[in-house]
Amino acid sequence: MEKAKKHIDWGTVSVIWALAWPTMLEQLMQTAVQYIDTAMVGSLGTQATAAVGSTTTVNWLISSSISALSIGFLAFIAKSCGADDRQSASKAVGQAVLVTLAVGTFFTAVTLGLSSRVPVWMQVDESIRSLASRYFFILYLPMLPRTASIIFGTVLRAAGDTRTPMKVGIAVNIVNVVLNFLLIYPTRNVSWFGLSFKMFGMGWGVLGAAAASAAAFTVGGIYITVVLWKHPVVSPKGRSIAPDRSILVPCLKIALPNMLQRFGTSFGYVAFASMINSVGEIATAAHTIANTVESAFYIPGFGMQTAAATLTGNAYGAKDKNGMNSITRMFIVIEMCLMTLSGTALFFSAQPLVSLFSKSDQVIALGTSVLRMVALSEPLYGVALITEGFMMGVGKTKTPFVYNIIGMWGVRILGTFICTQLLDGGLVAAWGCMIAHNVLLCILYFITYIRGTWNPLQKN
Repeated sequence: MEKAKKHIDWGTVSVIWALAWPTMLEQLMQTAVQYIDTAMVGSLGTQATAAVGSTTTVNWLISSSISALSIGFLAFIAKSCGADDRQSASKAVGQAVLVTLAVGTFFTAVTLGLSSRVPVWMQVDESIRSLASRYFFILYLPMLPRTASIIFGTVLRAAGDTRTPMKVGIAVNIVNVVLNFLLIYPTRNVSWFGLSFKMFGMGWGVLGAAAASAAAFTVGGIYITVVLWKHPVVSPKGRSIAPDRSILVPCLKIALPNMLQRFGTSFGYVAFASMINSVGEIATAAHTIANTVESAFYIPGFGMQTAAATLTGNAYGAKDKNGMNSITRMFIVIEMCLMTLSGTALFFSAQPLVSLFSKSDQVIALGTSVLRMVALSEPLYGVALITEGFMMGVGKTKTPFVYNIIGMWGVRILGTFICTQLLDGGLVAAWGCMIAHNVLLCILYFITYIRGTWNPLQKN
């Protein structure tokens, strides 16, 4: 027992946990609200669930593309902080403000302009296309504050401040839940702890859910902008937002491959969902609900990935080879343990969780089946997530781009096309292709980690 204790660097574990838990809690809150949103909309019927879920993957496409841009700033700022170069870190934040304004404006124009076409491209059933289009339009009205939340949140995490984005996320979720109750349902009589009273409501249904989310995103964008402006380490106050090549070029060199990766994989999610939508309303509803349930069980993986990117970036900036090796080994062990526990919990809780969002026996049975399948691959996906985090932290984003594009399009999309469009397979076959994609990523990333080619300090 004493020997085991000597092999565990509890100081490193403490640092990792201090960075990871606020991100995990933030994501947990976001997922809890997503659960509540899905349950509330689900109570309106299968068509309402399908209308909301039919464009979810487009949301991933846009959000992940913006997140990818922020990775360039994460690597640059984390490295600067590790080298104790606060001047460069602060200058980079000024450039992050410029990128936020440009990208937020661009995506506002694109999403609103294409809102009527997206449900058609996603092969949404004609009976719900109009509703899905209006939902999408309202959801993307506050694109600029949504962009600010993503990029500024990453900037703060890169500087080691994961608690502020967590607090902002909690505030956003509270606003969303409260407005959901007020906007989705009509005025009604409610019984609570034996008391009956009349609850005011607008009765906007699916559009009420969109309006609640839009308002919450606006609050979050304003909140995190104010906090960043007042931040003692990475405030953009007094910094120029005129383009600075010395900052933008290295950031974009890191961000561009990651953006192409996320755009390519997210577009793959769109194609994946489109093929599932073509299978039918039951498959679309089960897929939407299963995605919502599954997202909660990825929280440990993504929370640790953010901490991994920050700490490896710090170690790279400090040229600390031993620290880099110690941190990454510890991350691999912790990630595998967390994702094994997460996968086990998902396997046994799949049916009751799916039952929260639908009363349809067909949807419940189908959603439970695919969730139990994917639960078995959670630890393997954890290896890919954490290794990608190491590579993001040191600015090595080209290899993850190649791996993810091969896995998404060569395995998941091609396999799903063959299974659902040529062989008349259903949702189970499609999710089987998704699992094969995750297994391939695990193998590729594990080989890369063992070889050490991702680590720029390995050569020193």
